[in-house]
Amino acid sequence: MGVTRIGHVALRVMDIAASVNHYTKVVGMDVTHRDSDGTTYLKCWDEWDKYSVVLKPSDRAQLDHIAYKVENDADLDVLGKRVADAGVAVSKHAAGELTFCGRSISFMLPSGQRMYLFAQKDFLGKDVGVMNPDPWPDSRHGIGAHWLDHCLILGELNPEKGINRVADCHDFLKGALDFRLTEQGMVGPNHSVMAAAFLTRTVKPHDIAIVGAPTNGFHHLSFFLDGWHDILHAGDILSKNRVKIELLPSRHGITRGETIYFFDPNGIRNETFGGLGYAAHPDMPVITWVEEEMARGIFYTAREWVDSFSSAYTAV
Repeated sequence: MGVTRIGHVALRVMDIAASVNHYTKVVGMDVTHRDSDGTTYLKCWDEWDKYSVVLKPSDRAQLDHIAYKVENDADLDVLGKRVADAGVAVSKHAAGELTFCGRSISFMLPSGQRMYLFAQKDFLGKDVGVMNPDPWPDSRHGIGAHWLDHCLILGELNPEKGINRVADCHDFLKGALDFRLTEQGMVGPNHSVMAAAFLTRTVKPHDIAIVGAPTNGFHHLSFFLDGWHDILHAGDILSKNRVKIELLPSRHGITRGETIYFFDPNGIRNETFGGLGYAAHPDMPVITWVEEEMARGIFYTAREWVDSFSSAYTAV
């Protein structure tokens, strides 16, 4: 029962044509549907649901919502009640209101992002099929991302004013939706302030992460690749397409993932995330990173902070 995985991220973008070109030609996704207003739905080759990224034409770059899939339709009622019992207003949506999905619920996270939960989405299937499949399709292009892996959101953090949306969001996701904490970043006196939380509902290092910032926001959406060779290949694709790169091929200490950070044409941060790092079984001890080691935790190879990582992010 409960949340199974990330379902999709919906983004508002200023240049729909350039955005579609980026997520298809560069990231390697395929367009599965376009609405009359230009809203475009895309999936990766190793995904089976109809879409994992939605691009909506807008006059500004902004997160529209994030969505997670639950195991059974009845879970929506159970989890909806738990969210409401936590004091959070829940909206109920009929089938089709969340495009190509069955009924769904939505609510605002303590960090200001709208989250949807759904149980059913139109099925398309993997590009390699499920009967004696090849390891990858001949149609693979661009970076060739396998799937949307996770997202990282930002929560206002101001300990002097008693504001910590990272801790609030952690408590909500853990208490209402049964997410598990895998890693945390602790700062302040005696490392007593939670400034980062990495949470999962699977055995991946994280399905969602929350990091402290001056205001609530959206940091990045991340796409899975097999490993280091694929990360290097992704770097080549980004360079060939003149994509703005924030972090060259590197490695995280947190999650142990191999990584590149780069930006889409709207300034929305993307990540390629290579390897699974470790298996986050339910009995795995929580990993803690302290303030003095945070640069090493995020930028393990260089161990130096990248200023734009904490200053450039997308509105919600």
